[in-house]
Amino acid sequence: MNVKNNKRKRESKERITKIFIELIQDKELSEISVTDICKKANLNRATFYANYLDIYDLADKVLDDLTQQVAELYQEDISQGYNSNDYLRLFKHMKDNQLFYKTCFKLGIGERPIIQYDVDAAKKYFGEKNIMYHAEFFRGGFNRIVKIWLENGCQESPEDMVEIIHSEYQGR
Repeated sequence: MNVKNNKRKRESKERITKIFIELIQDKELSEISVTDICKKANLNRATFYANYLDIYDLADKVLDDLTQQVAELYQEDISQGYNSNDYLRLFKHMKDNQLFYKTCFKLGIGERPIIQYDVDAAKKYFGEKNIMYHAEFFRGGFNRIVKIWLENGCQESPEDMVEIIHSEYQGR
């Protein structure tokens, strides 16, 4: 495929994603149709289906994109096998990309962790017993705090949110 077609395909996918994110703010996923997206994006259905199987595949790709963006934030940590627990980086990214994160929560990001839980570090503080429950408790609480923050328009600073997480987690 030549460069011109690659650029056109990328631009089409960006338009589809942008329209989808706009629509999902006011509708449930099951209420959004390929036709809705194509009309608003001024694209034909064949273009949509050249990139996605259906609306649910598009939703999965949006969630995959979030997962990839967060992984990129921590790529240096990951490559060094180090967990910095640097939530400030994440909260700044969330504040800069509020609509994207709101969309992901609406699509069910709660079933996918935004952050990876460091089980080995937690074992140092809590031992082996019930670590699985502790991990789920932390993930659920973290996701809920983030969701409330986003729903309120990120009124607190990213620094304030890190302090909230640390106070709730007692700095561990």
